[in-house]
Amino acid sequence: MRMRGMCAGTLDDLVGRMERELDGLDGARRHFHATYLRTTRAVVAEIERGGFADGAWLTRWDLVFASLYLDALDADRRGAPVSEPWRVAFSVADREPDLPPLRHVLFGMNAHINYDLPQALVAVVSSADFDDPAVLRGREADHRHLDSVLQSRVAAEGAEIGAVSRVRRVDRLLGPANRAATRRFVAESRAKVWRNAVVLDRARRGGPEGYVVKLAELERLCAAKVRELAAPGPVLLKLARRGFGVLLPEA
Repeated sequence: MRMRGMCAGTLDDLVGRMERELDGLDGARRHFHATYLRTTRAVVAEIERGGFADGAWLTRWDLVFASLYLDALDADRRGAPVSEPWRVAFSVADREPDLPPLRHVLFGMNAHINYDLPQALVAVVSSADFDDPAVLRGREADHRHLDSVLQSRVAAEGAEIGAVSRVRRVDRLLGPANRAATRRFVAESRAKVWRNAVVLDRARRGGPEGYVVKLAELERLCAAKVRELAAPGPVLLKLARRGFGVLLPEA
């Protein structure tokens, strides 16, 4: 069974494509894309530094993961159908471009992490890998180390977003708390992502139909989460109350 998001190319190709896409974006869509581009550069630098146990695997993962977003972006700009979580995030960016940039970043992060990331993991972690304790430990360790790379970007991204925002005094005062909350939300959601990848792997073992059904369930859950965050009200308070991630039922 061929998974969505399979792609060829190199990390340099990926960064180049993201840079070209950024040049063609305007309005609120730029906020998430620019954040993701900077994060991708940080991940690439960590791969090249040898910071992951299996850099070749991380490279495959990064290419697959990014392609899920970039292909959705390309499809939406052509007027082609996209998955529901991305349709909600793109629609809010177009409809409410004057929302604070952080909110648009969080909408994109939610769609990409909660919906795309489990698919990317299943694409590069075979069922045989899930069944091999030694291999799985290595994959999980690199997945956790990736968290540390993302966490290290939180303060810098806060500064980047602040540079293009109308920052109120209260926002400056709440900055450290918001950064701590963002780190917690990212860690919480990515832990759920790994569990959801395990559920998707079990579904694919039953054949393409079972996988499609379970993926559709994940799509509904993720779209509902993006809608919840996009509704009026303080987004960080919503995240503190209900969390960032979603959980697929195992049955």
